[in-house]
Amino acid sequence: MEHILSLSYGKDSLACLGAIEKLGWPLGRIVHAEVWATDTIPADLPPMVEFKAKADKIIKERYGIEVEHVRGQKSYDDCFYMICGENGRAAKNKCVGGIYGWPFQRGPWCNSRLKQSVLAKLPKNSVQYVGIAADEPGRFHVFSDKKKSPLVEAGWDEAKCRKWCEENDLLSPIYTTATRGGCWFCHNQGVEQLRLLRKNYPDLWALMLKWDSDSPVSFHADGHTVHDFDERFALEDQGIVSADEPWKWSYLDEVQLKWR
Repeated sequence: MEHILSLSYGKDSLACLGAIEKLGWPLGRIVHAEVWATDTIPADLPPMVEFKAKADKIIKERYGIEVEHVRGQKSYDDCFYMICGENGRAAKNKCVGGIYGWPFQRGPWCNSRLKQSVLAKLPKNSVQYVGIAADEPGRFHVFSDKKKSPLVEAGWDEAKCRKWCEENDLLSPIYTTATRGGCWFCHNQGVEQLRLLRKNYPDLWALMLKWDSDSPVSFHADGHTVHDFDERFALEDQGIVSADEPWKWSYLDEVQLKWR
């Protein structure tokens, strides 16, 4: 029976390496579900891409296991432009003949199609280790004979996981120099992350705007689009509004009326 660590490169999943070692549990494989924005553009920003390469090298040297980067046949872009059918989400949302577009904030297709579907292909008789910390009881319901958390068994909470990563040079930049982890195009990210993406990675922001123009679903559930955020940030660039002040979407209408 194979024992496989599902690695996200967050502090908890990386700390599983230390907990597994402490517990003396077997570990045969380490698997990371890699997501790509397009066939040539990764879903991670450059600092995270660099960190993954660094972490892989450290893991190989210390544990003798090469991290397997697995990905599905389709990229985010492929799924974004997938034609809706009569079943599932399409039937519920009357999207017959259209494209999926942005994922919904609840039950997003990106998680199931780009990550879960890949990990579901792991051997059925294997034991999967997941990075759920001891102080996350709300997530314990996923455990079974085939899915276990070394962190819970070792009693490691999130603070302990971070400390272990710091001591082993495996703390991701998302906890230090970067603002968040995950996909740079995520519809759940906050305003600050979107602002930094637009400022630091204009090519990626341009792709977000293209997707936004093509999507039949709004970027945020409240109806606001990437283009709305783009206009907001443009007003900040011009000094018309301040990023430090409370924002109201009505400001966009007020500015448009003023310049008509």
